[in-house]
Amino acid sequence: MNHCSMKRLVTTAFAACVATGSLYAGATTLADIYEAADRINQQAKASQAKVEELNKETRGLYSEYKTVLKEIDGLKVYNRQMSRRISGQEREMAELNNSMGNIAGLQRDVVPLMERMLIGLEQFIDKDMPIYVEERMERVENLRDILDRADVAVSEQFAQVLLAYQIENELGRTMNAYTGTIEVDGVQRVVEILHVGRVALVYQTSDGAETGFWDKQDRRWVVLDDSFKAAVRNGIRMAKQQAGKNLLPVPILVEG
Repeated sequence: MNHCSMKRLVTTAFAACVATGSLYAGATTLADIYEAADRINQQAKASQAKVEELNKETRGLYSEYKTVLKEIDGLKVYNRQMSRRISGQEREMAELNNSMGNIAGLQRDVVPLMERMLIGLEQFIDKDMPIYVEERMERVENLRDILDRADVAVSEQFAQVLLAYQIENELGRTMNAYTGTIEVDGVQRVVEILHVGRVALVYQTSDGAETGFWDKQDRRWVVLDDSFKAAVRNGIRMAKQQAGKNLLPVPILVEG
């Protein structure tokens, strides 16, 4: 309360005392009036301080309220983002589960397919020209072992089966020479064997004295006359990269 307010309060109190002088004459002094005014002034100051304190507290609460509102808005944005992310993850999980179901179905189809492929491969080797027979049959047996192993993924098993087929395919497009044991007219012989793809399969003894070929119709080794001796010898040298590539006459059985 300022000075002017105090003067107005004192004047008002003094006027009240004059108006009722007959009742309070001699009972109220000027000191009493000032004392009452001072008490009123103190109460007014206390009330004003309380109001200011409440106003300050209100401003603080309002500031906290605005801060909380901002946090709530931020949480709403975050929740929307997380909701979209969770929805996306749920879709991915559904797609993954569907893919896993498809993979399981594929595995059920691939496993018997690989078994049939191995049977077909074994039958093919048995009916094919006797080129690297032991090595090729050993490869089939190894594949059977791989298919029985639970620690090898189906995808890896299938890759190994396909690799075996690729190797068989390569045999039909390459020319190789190697040492092997064959049976000619009931006699076991160690000879040099040359195969030109699957077009011709011939042999020659190490001394070059005997040359022969594989008869696909009769499925046996047949001795050739000496007219093929030099050609087969050159073919073996070419396969071993001991001579340059050149035309090579080979015996071919024409089926009637």
